[in-house]
Amino acid sequence: MDGAELLWTEAYDEGVVTEVIRPAAVVPEEAARRVLMELAVNDVRIGGSWMAEPAIWRRYDGPWSDSDTSTELLGTIQVAYGVPTRYEITIFRATITRPGTQRGFTVESLCNEALAYGGLTIETCPRADLRPPPQPFRFGG
Repeated sequence: MDGAELLWTEAYDEGVVTEVIRPAAVVPEEAARRVLMELAVNDVRIGGSWMAEPAIWRRYDGPWSDSDTSTELLGTIQVAYGVPTRYEITIFRATITRPGTQRGFTVESLCNEALAYGGLTIETCPRADLRPPPQPFRFGG
């Protein structure tokens, strides 16, 4: 499912749940390495159920195969690599599709499944520091 198709599905499909994670969850460097390694090992193209890309992690109901096109997208986690520091990952939004909702997935359970590879849950994950932006610099005069 490409980005446009996912957007259309989210906009028009009942049963889709999208939640903005506030404050955003920050996966520390060591946990981020473990999560990314395990997501790669569990890639949907090699018998797993995840597809991890730099902006989005997708969870499917099973592996892809050449002859089977019935694999369903269960949910997505939107991430930003290198934020707030170079080796951290920030999780800022998650979506559960209708098939995911029907199988009992929640935003929390989807995030927890991925974060468990790094020994975290969405509740124990550090949160982004939401300080107000600095005042603009003004020249004295």
